[in-house]
Amino acid sequence: MPFDNLRHKVTTILANNNETEEQRMTEVCELLQTSIGYYDWVGFYFANHETQTLHLKSFAGEPTDHIVIPFGKGICGQVAVSNENFVVTDVKAQNNYIACSIYVKAEIVVPLFKDGKNIGQIDIDSHTEDPFSIEDERFLEWMNEQIAAIL
Repeated sequence: MPFDNLRHKVTTILANNNETEEQRMTEVCELLQTSIGYYDWVGFYFANHETQTLHLKSFAGEPTDHIVIPFGKGICGQVAVSNENFVVTDVKAQNNYIACSIYVKAEIVVPLFKDGKNIGQIDIDSHTEDPFSIEDERFLEWMNEQIAAIL
């Protein structure tokens, strides 16, 4: 796993105060999507707690129609409610899955907390069956902590 190498690269990207938060998050998405073979789409959704919706802020991969997702709908919407990681080994087996692409086989969503509040999440789609491990979860949790620090 390239996670140890990626930690330094993520830290360097996020330390660049000459770019906006959104630019740095997009660069992180692009880094992950190009560095990890089974990360086919990587995006950050942020919560609007008043409207109970998630809004796509930064991503890398194919464009998606799912730029606003209601809390509770799909994997991302469920994480907005549960505040817990959600690893889906087979999206076809999920009855509350929002299909973004016919090629997606698995998904991982990890919530992003700031001051103890779930403010968003990282969402990763994979065209590979059951690719995500506990190492993915730990890395994405660490990365979300780094993202929260720049917000």
